[in-house]
Amino acid sequence: MTDLFRAYAAHSAGGPLQPFDFDPGPLGDEDVEITVEHCGICHSDLAMIDSEWFPASYPVVPGHEVVGRITALGPRAKGREIGQRVGVGWHTGSCTHCNFCLGGEQHLCAKRQPTLIGRHGGFADRLRSHWSWAIPIPDGLDPAAAGPLMCGGGTVFLPFVLHSIKPTDRVGVVGIGGLGHLAVKFARAWGCEVTAFTSSPSKRDEALALGAHKTLSSVDKAELKAAAGSLDFLLITVGAALNWDALLATLAPKGRMHLVGVVTDALALKSGGLLSWQKSLSASPTPPPSVLATMLQFSARHQILPQVERFPMSRVNDALDHLRSGKARYRVVLDADF
Repeated sequence: MTDLFRAYAAHSAGGPLQPFDFDPGPLGDEDVEITVEHCGICHSDLAMIDSEWFPASYPVVPGHEVVGRITALGPRAKGREIGQRVGVGWHTGSCTHCNFCLGGEQHLCAKRQPTLIGRHGGFADRLRSHWSWAIPIPDGLDPAAAGPLMCGGGTVFLPFVLHSIKPTDRVGVVGIGGLGHLAVKFARAWGCEVTAFTSSPSKRDEALALGAHKTLSSVDKAELKAAAGSLDFLLITVGAALNWDALLATLAPKGRMHLVGVVTDALALKSGGLLSWQKSLSASPTPPPSVLATMLQFSARHQILPQVERFPMSRVNDALDHLRSGKARYRVVLDADF
């Protein structure tokens, strides 16, 4: 196998991805090298390709929902084996010695290393990661569909752990897309009563099929008003500007609205609804390795997998266009075919 990694990279903002070879340098002592089998596409990949969040440093090799087999181990890598199938999500490393790392919150480390920022990601034949961020994939999960669990799945699973969501809680999920459809599945398996909020009438039946007990319009003021005080936890999975006061009003006293979608506009939210009923507003990023591992075990137990559409990696630009069009149901996965 050549020492050069083969990949697909964007060379300018919004530009098409092109074949790109690069030298990854020597394998780190605590790193693993993974031969990529599958890699999901997330909106975050589009954001990096398009410099949506901040100016990216090109060339950009996207990809941070990787599933593959370990083909090389650094001499100090622990708990991993050659041939083992693992998944890698948004991060590939952290300092391992700060208070957050020592406390099991490596995702909050000031020196955390995103998989595709400041380095090349998983739209490639191989990827490297610190061993602790290469999470074993349970045998019961289909590896061809498991990639989106490493980012999207972990992102919507973490709030259930952070806020000790109870099986008796009434949970609302706003946005039935790449994140939201997994959130509905997790909430249903958790034992919660699940309400799916969507702005697309066509997705109501889909949300019920995914496991929601009921659906509401996220833009119809009358429907939102009728649902006032009916929820304990509201998970926002979209990045769009919404009627935040109306959504907050669907929460019962002491309810929580939690954001995992990247909302780029300022939140227009009156404090009265928070203060009067002791409600909370919070947010979280992708999770640490321990929660990723727990999420994968939970997914295997309940056979929770994303609904995916698959493309060969050689058709990566077609796959990106499909995602940009808004037609994906609900995650897109690339199969490595180098």
